Amino acid sequence: MKKRAADSFFLATLGCKVNQYESNALREAWLGRGLRETEAPDRAGIILVNSCAVTAKAVADVRATVRRLNRAAPDAEIIISGCAAEVMEKEMAALPGVRAVVGQSGKAGLLAAFPLPMTEESGDAAYPPFAISGYDRSRAVLKIQDGCSHGCAYCIVPLARGRATSRPYEDVLEEAGRLLRSGFREIVISGVNLRQFRLGGDSGGDFWDLLSRLDGALAPEWQGKARLRVSSLEPDQLGDKALEVLQACVMVAPHMHLSLQSGSSAVLRRMGRGHYDPALLPEFFIALQRIWPVFGLGADMLTGFPGESEAEFIQGLELCKALPLTYAHVFPYSKRPGTRAADMPDQVPPGVKKSRAAQLRKLVGEKKRLFLHFLLTLPRFQVVFEEWAERSGTAPLRGVNEFYVDCCIMADSGRRRLPLREIVEVRPRAVQENGIAVDFMHDGRA
Repeated sequence: MKKRAADSFFLATLGCKVNQYESNALREAWLGRGLRETEAPDRAGIILVNSCAVTAKAVADVRATVRRLNRAAPDAEIIISGCAAEVMEKEMAALPGVRAVVGQSGKAGLLAAFPLPMTEESGDAAYPPFAISGYDRSRAVLKIQDGCSHGCAYCIVPLARGRATSRPYEDVLEEAGRLLRSGFREIVISGVNLRQFRLGGDSGGDFWDLLSRLDGALAPEWQGKARLRVSSLEPDQLGDKALEVLQACVMVAPHMHLSLQSGSSAVLRRMGRGHYDPALLPEFFIALQRIWPVFGLGADMLTGFPGESEAEFIQGLELCKALPLTYAHVFPYSKRPGTRAADMPDQVPPGVKKSRAAQLRKLVGEKKRLFLHFLLTLPRFQVVFEEWAERSGTAPLRGVNEFYVDCCIMADSGRRRLPLREIVEVRPRAVQENGIAVDFMHDGRA
């Protein structure tokens, strides 16, 4: 039997990039207190499960993860934090091995509160004091915003994370510089709702002002050496100001991801998302192509929202045909407790929701395939690989290029050892099922 130490911990992170970021902040804080992280849960005294509750499947994954970890380490004390802990406290507390349930309002208290017991902090509007100097992946996430004050009819996030708060610009710039100096060459700028970011308070600038200032501050030292990637955006953030900022920025990767949800204005209004007109999006991306001749474009799409008719679904399908999508995350609508949509009439049958999701995925899959074949015509692109190993053989090493396309290279292709996190210049070789096989260019560095 493996020895379990009271001062050791194991982290299990589910859900979004914001959760990943916060888990890394907790890791650094606990290591700084002299605690030890273990890769084996049965060696841990404390197991933290940082949970997600955005869909029913996400909550099912939390339950399954907790039960699996409890079987592996029956003597460990399990803490559940995150969104599921906030909105399903009693259900989470009843899972086997759970010692404490710490919602979003108390998660920041975990930075200093170890070992248990822990106390909940009040859920005020102050920006949570998470910060990182490193990351456990090759591409670092930089969190600039938390919470959401909008309240879409289907979304549990405002209940879980509270109202929108923004990180001070000075803290954002300091952390970005810290990550770059520590060796990261791609930083993903992330938040719960970047549309609600405010620079210097409610009367300050918006996300595009932040991006402009950040790019301008970092570019003198890091242009050509590192890149910034923007996380999910709201469609109403896209307009003349976005085009002006992106044209001026020199470090931003040519990739965008939209929280689109539907291509039907009527469905969007029922969702509580009537603040944008999806019909305007194709025109924006025609203009963006003059700035970024090649770019990746992803979207989140929700099918089968209550009352969605076949005609409304077809509107969304037609919009996706018109957009230069290179991938999409498609979800059948899932009831979330406490949201307005859960009690709406005209709930769409599960089979219809799944069928519509399958149609959208098929369409987007074909668009992705065409984009991958187009990328083969490019002479080169730049990849940050996710893992490297000092081993020979034929194991593929995977990474992401500037267009957010998965790339892989064989371990025996001439560079068996390369530092993590670097931007590596490669040549496309062949389309694979989920991405592109590549070869090194010259000495393999950009």
